[in-house]
Formats: sequence, C-alpha cells, structure tokens
Amino acid sequence: MKIYVDFDDCLCETARAFTGIALRLFGKNVPYDKVRFFNLQESFELTDEQYEQLMIEGHRPEVLLSYEETPNASQVLNEWMDQGHEIFVITGRPYSSYEPSRRWLDEHGLGRAGLYFLNKYGRDSFIKNSDFNLELEDYYKMHFDYAIEDSPKAFQYFGHLPDLKVMVYDRPWNHERELPDDRYKRCINWEEIGRSVLAR
Repeated sequence: MKIYVDFDDCLCETARAFTGIALRLFGKNVPYDKVRFFNLQESFELTDEQYEQLMIEGHRPEVLLSYEETPNASQVLNEWMDQGHEIFVITGRPYSSYEPSRRWLDEHGLGRAGLYFLNKYGRDSFIKNSDFNLELEDYYKMHFDYAIEDSPKAFQYFGHLPDLKVMVYDRPWNHERELPDDRYKRCINWEEIGRSVLAR
C-alpha cells in the first residue's frame, strides 16, 4: 500500500509548540485545547505582522527539530514499512525547511519515509522566495491507498482518489467539523489509526 502522511500535528505536536511560541512572543495565552481554528492567526488573534513573525519563528531549524513526536507515530509507521508499505510524508511546510524536517524524521527512526513539500495552504509568503518541491500537477498523478491528515483544508487534495481511505487525526480544530463522506474516519491516536488501517 501507498500511504500519505501529513507531518505537522500528525507526526509531531506542532500546534502545541506554537501555543508556547505565541505566549512567548506576544503574550497570547491560548491553551492547546482552545486552538479552534487551523488558521493560527485566527486562533491566536494575531495581526498580519505578528502572524508572519510567528511562522518564521516556528520554522527556524532548531525550533522544527524541537517538536515532540506524536505518541507512537514512528512505531506504527515503521511497522507498516516493515510489512512493505510505502510512506509518503507530504507537508505544507516550505521547501526551505527541508533539512531540519528530514533530520527530524531520521532522528525519529523514519529515515525510510519519503518527504515531499506541497503548497497546500499558500503559506510561502512568510519566507521570501520560498518554493516547494512537489507541484500540484505532479501530486495529482500520485496514488495513495490511505491518508493520515488533520487539516480540513487539505481534504480538497483527496478528490482525485475515489477509493482513498482517510484517517483524520482528531484535533481541536477539526473535532466539530463534519467529515465529507464515509471514506473518512476520525481517529484519536496512532493506535486507532493502526487498527483502522489493518482492519480495512
């Protein structure tokens, strides 16, 4: 099987880290479980200038490397790879973050996973002249059997795969969001994701 895996908030606890960054930079005290919007500018009530500063800070190499792994993510993915399945980590991070992102995967035992940078969210503006190494037209030629994703904004990129099964990692910003159809299943942790994929 070919499995699409989102990076932030599926493999690592990015939003939890950003709550600390927002508090440190701007005094915005928003607990993780109150991060109701995938758009962190909206969740933290930031100006455009503050949001740009937040995103630049959150993508510094040493900060990216500090993000905690989502519990059991690497264990489940390695079990799948041991069984011969292919893992494609497809992130909305800018390609300028490739080196620390690749290093994070390697340091967490995910050296066998492929890593691709796709402009899912139009975020390239906060790092000037940034680019992505996977264009949409190339992405749409790729096939996946399963996807693990937390962002409702990314669901639009699954329409070309009518047989795709999507495991939606349950997060505060998607918890109340109605899922598009029965191909989508909400999962509370990686153990449930692992069981759900094996059962299908």
